[in-house]
Amino acid sequence: MKKLSFPAFPTPPAKDLANIPERVEAAVGRYTERLKPAAAWFYGARRRLATAFVAVIAVWLLTHVLLGPNGMVVYQQKRAEYKQLQEKNDRMQLDNERYARQIKALKDDPAAIEKEAREQLGYTRPNEVIYVAPPPTAPPATARK
Repeated sequence: MKKLSFPAFPTPPAKDLANIPERVEAAVGRYTERLKPAAAWFYGARRRLATAFVAVIAVWLLTHVLLGPNGMVVYQQKRAEYKQLQEKNDRMQLDNERYARQIKALKDDPAAIEKEAREQLGYTRPNEVIYVAPPPTAPPATARK
């Protein structure tokens, strides 16, 4: 089996190792000088930037509250739908009560049974005459000029 050998990295001379802190300081100084104008502008504009940031957040929040998935627009639509359904439920409950009274009357009251038989089936008593009004005629259409 052959042993693998890797080339050794050369070690920098001792004089280069001694210069590292000075070179780092010089690089940091150069970058600091480059960033000073931007830092000064940012420091001077910090209030305007903060105000703009707060304004953007406020606009986003307002938009979300009004138009979001659970916003005011959707809330008002759901509220109107709830009101319509409540009114429909009330009407159906009144109809249900009326039908219950009508069913009870048809089971127990002979006058109600006779009334339904006369109206729906056309039953009459002996020697009784029923008058039926003719259906209304449509008025003649007037010619337009």
